[in-house]
Amino acid sequence: MARIFISRPRLPGAGVDLLASRFQVAQWRDDAVPGADDLRNLVRGCDGALLLGNDRVDAALLDAAGDGLRVIALASAGFDAVDQEAARARKVVVTHTPGVLAESTADIAFSLMLMARRRLGAAVDELRAGGWRSFQMDGYLGLDVHGATLGLIGYGQIARAVARRAAGFGMPVQHYSRTRRSDMFSRPVGLEELLRTSDIVSLHVPLTPETTGLIGARELALMKPTATLVNTARGAVVDESALLAALRTGALHSAGLDVMNGEPRCEPTDPLFAEPNLVVLPHVGSATERTRAAMVELAARNLLAVLGGEPAPTPLPGTPATY
Repeated sequence: MARIFISRPRLPGAGVDLLASRFQVAQWRDDAVPGADDLRNLVRGCDGALLLGNDRVDAALLDAAGDGLRVIALASAGFDAVDQEAARARKVVVTHTPGVLAESTADIAFSLMLMARRRLGAAVDELRAGGWRSFQMDGYLGLDVHGATLGLIGYGQIARAVARRAAGFGMPVQHYSRTRRSDMFSRPVGLEELLRTSDIVSLHVPLTPETTGLIGARELALMKPTATLVNTARGAVVDESALLAALRTGALHSAGLDVMNGEPRCEPTDPLFAEPNLVVLPHVGSATERTRAAMVELAARNLLAVLGGEPAPTPLPGTPATY
């Protein structure tokens, strides 16, 4: 019987039970996230592993697993923590979970637009602190989302789902992407034009060497001082120091982040948490019961397929689907 390692103690949905009905399952039992040494020790001798997107899959992990490792299934759409060359060299299939989380993540992107642009986070903080004493016509003033021009950087599944939502808010939508695809919801433009003319800029690109630091001081300076930046992609796509400087000087109206560098972050003194014009969420883009369950179940189906000699339903782009 094949042996599977699962890197978290609790995962929603029926995916773990599905694997346990077919394979010998070893599951991480601690609430603390397993470190690199833990992962290397626990994958040793396994035929497959179900990991999360922030579990580092590198040559050391693959070598520690041994020659029997055939497939690593990520319960994640993103795969920037995977050394794809190392996996290919060892003929290990790596899969991810595209498609199932696009709509839920688009909901969060739109929520961040509303929260940041309307200054809802600061309003809630003041209310909870007992600061709301009377109704004032100039209190908690934000900027409209309806009718605002939305610029999407990247135009994959999540960005297209955001564009569909924007149509209901009467928002002109434009996007920058390598494919320059066009549809009834959005038109392609150049990156600088998008930054200069958008009231809201929402990021939807994978983390690659090309997109790391994509939005820095230069790009923020091109944006309107009344603009809002939203990031539901990866934290490293944005230069956080440059973003804080732009918010503090008024060069940018507001921002909303569901992702940060060096996640998780929990220090109360973190400068991101203290900036009143910045809304920060703890990477909850896909955090609905249905979506997270679907992610785990798709990862389980990938494991079942590869270990059963069939092609994986969703291998990483451009990588082999079979062992």
